[in-house]
Amino acid sequence: MKEIYLDVETQRLADEVQGGWDNIRAFGLSVAVTWDAAHDFREWYEEDAVRLIGELSGFERIVTFNGDRFDLEVLSAHGDVAALRQKSVDILRDLKRRLGFRVSLQAVAQSTLGRQKTGSGVDAVAWWRSGDPTLRRRVADYCRMDVEILRELVVYGRREGFVKVPSRGKELTVFVAWGA
Repeated sequence: MKEIYLDVETQRLADEVQGGWDNIRAFGLSVAVTWDAAHDFREWYEEDAVRLIGELSGFERIVTFNGDRFDLEVLSAHGDVAALRQKSVDILRDLKRRLGFRVSLQAVAQSTLGRQKTGSGVDAVAWWRSGDPTLRRRVADYCRMDVEILRELVVYGRREGFVKVPSRGKELTVFVAWGA
């Protein structure tokens, strides 16, 4: 199955837009990173958003972590993403359904892969806003790292049939079926 991995970083935070988390499409796109087998990693900026939506539509599966609530909603400011939602494999949504609570990509990556993220979405907004080309590059690198971690997590889950998540001071094994 032809699939693509996606992560999005934004220009604004929830407390900076009218409507907050109910108006994610107003957060603005700073950078998105995709990975697919044919193209490896690619970076997309706000001026590329319409082209990115078109690119995503050519895949059978779009793999994200919180993409249904966040990434696709950010992109919805630039075009119709209804068809993309039908192709979405949102790892956070699946884990929340299985666990009954939300878990961060950082927590799952640390428990399952022993990997640490190098920042947060809040950091990424601050770096982007600085206007400093070095810090803007850091946003793209951070976004790429999230896609790398997501991809590694899905590969691990598909191979082993489970991932690990921390919960109340212990580690839970969560059995997954994310397809190949």
